[in-house]
Amino acid sequence: MPKPRKIAINTGGGDAPGLNAVIRAATLAALERGWEVWGIRHGYRGLIDPSANGLFQLDRDRVRGIVHLGGTILGTANRGDPFNYPTLVPDAAEPAGALGDPPPSLGHGLVPVDRSDELVRRFRELGFDALIAVGGDGSMRIANDLRARGLPCVIGVPKTIDNDVCATDLTFGFDTAVWIATEAIDRVHTTAEAHERIMVVEVMGRQAGWIALSSGVAGTADVILLPEIPFRYEPIVEKIRQREARGRHFSIVVVAEGTAPAGGDITVKEEGDKFRRVVVLGGVAERVAKELAARTGKEARSIVLGHLQRGGGPTTSDRLLALRFGAAAVRFLADGAGSGMVALRNGRIELATLEEVAGKTKRVPVDSDTVITAREMGICFGDEPPGHFVAT
Repeated sequence: MPKPRKIAINTGGGDAPGLNAVIRAATLAALERGWEVWGIRHGYRGLIDPSANGLFQLDRDRVRGIVHLGGTILGTANRGDPFNYPTLVPDAAEPAGALGDPPPSLGHGLVPVDRSDELVRRFRELGFDALIAVGGDGSMRIANDLRARGLPCVIGVPKTIDNDVCATDLTFGFDTAVWIATEAIDRVHTTAEAHERIMVVEVMGRQAGWIALSSGVAGTADVILLPEIPFRYEPIVEKIRQREARGRHFSIVVVAEGTAPAGGDITVKEEGDKFRRVVVLGGVAERVAKELAARTGKEARSIVLGHLQRGGGPTTSDRLLALRFGAAAVRFLADGAGSGMVALRNGRIELATLEEVAGKTKRVPVDSDTVITAREMGICFGDEPPGHFVAT
């Protein structure tokens, strides 16, 4: 493809620490090449709703001093899929909110409409040569579909605290989330020991247990429950009783939000709606705590870390990875590599195809070295055979 002269950047889906670092690196790398750089506000909303002042030019002043900041200067959106866009019908009584936001209730006048052709047409009319789309697996799916609809060129940048995007070893935002979760687990230890309680800590991750596994091992949890390993309560109870026999009268359980017992269902806080396909997970820690209290006779408490894992500034590792990703996105455009997703593979930045990523989820291998390490240290995953844990 010919080298671009005018590019756009957007951020979609849930926010993650490091988004602003990507924006800065991509902007500076493009400006150094003499390109024009524009930001799209709130995912694709800035293109779909042109009256909302949804585009602004990015220059050195705009991206100065933002690397250490959480969130995104471009804003983001969870319900902004251009193929399923919330659109107010003419006879609707409810007004749209700021920047074309649907009303908080997503009320009766809003219907899902495919506005992707409109988006692509406006993108071309504005003279953009390429888009840098920063987001998770859902954003990569949308980017791939827009490319198929005629968007000139799309470079995806993998963002999610869940680390569940395929074709890349890491996503930025993950290291920060693990650090926050580990610190929380460290703090929970002291109150659990003081009160001789079972503490169940729920972390994010959707259908992948990367955060739970990494923070649980680093935080020396006694039990780690992952979506990849359906659990039974019996091994967990056995582990807790073994600790009691050793004089350890408290236990720490870390559970990923998408975890389910063997033969059971995930715990859902909110169902998906007509504008967003995914359900909102949550509540599994409370469920596990109640069951363990009933089975062991011990006091059990649950804590949900939730959006704390997504807030605040990025760690050094996430800053560096995000900066590398942002600069690489522009480098691939300059090299005429075509559409794809920036990926970290064996320490090197490469360009994966969007087809490798779209519609797929990277889950924790149950035979990974970290899982094996945890098992060798005696950490319970809820799938151990009877008599596996023996007090000595």
